[in-house]
Amino acid sequence: DNLNFGNPQRPEIMGQIVRAIDGMAEACRALDFPVISGNVSLYNETNGQAILPTPAIGGVGVIDDLEKIATADRLEAGDTLVLVGDSSGHLGQSIYARDLFQLGGAAPKVDLALEKNNGDFVRRLIADAVIHAAHDISDGGLAIAAAEMALSSDIGVSLGYQGDLSDAAFLYAEDQARYLVALAPDKLEQLDKLARARAVPYLVVGEAGGRELSYLGASGERERLSLDDLRRAHEGWLPSYMKVAH
Repeated sequence: DNLNFGNPQRPEIMGQIVRAIDGMAEACRALDFPVISGNVSLYNETNGQAILPTPAIGGVGVIDDLEKIATADRLEAGDTLVLVGDSSGHLGQSIYARDLFQLGGAAPKVDLALEKNNGDFVRRLIADAVIHAAHDISDGGLAIAAAEMALSSDIGVSLGYQGDLSDAAFLYAEDQARYLVALAPDKLEQLDKLARARAVPYLVVGEAGGRELSYLGASGERERLSLDDLRRAHEGWLPSYMKVAH
């Protein structure tokens, strides 16, 4: 481990790292996750302000059949997009709440049994060739997962939702144990059968195609963003930042 003990008078930081590692260890046991390496940095500060403790681990897995993989960059025109897992609209500690509004709140709860069940379900979908593209939903929620799939596949995505959640909660909530998957429309019945057998909730949220990222929500009007404009913003921010800094 890379341990920087430059400031030993910070027991709260050590407490944070110990609890974080305890939680990671519990998750690894529940998920049967093989850790092969790790790194921890402590007491890193900038202008007297500590960064969050940053334990990082590396794992390894085995893919039995390389012909049966589903990655984020395999969207195809006409694909149906399905959100796997339950969405309660949890925005606490989300990118949306923290970065746009400087709000905190409680982090979403983690149910390790649910994580394993939903993860195994997605692996089954891949093994049975039901889906051909998949992406975990983490920082930024569904909207960011969809944008990342659209950019990496170079194809547009249309999302839509009419339900109890607000548009912000539907798009940016960071509820756990969720995935965004893509499949041919004629495979949806097979996905439904497997989901019912494993008691996994899912929701059809859109389709792939075109050259824009769009969303139809509570307003009843479809909001649109050109995929090319999104790519320029995504890939051009660092050069622009460096130019201003220089």
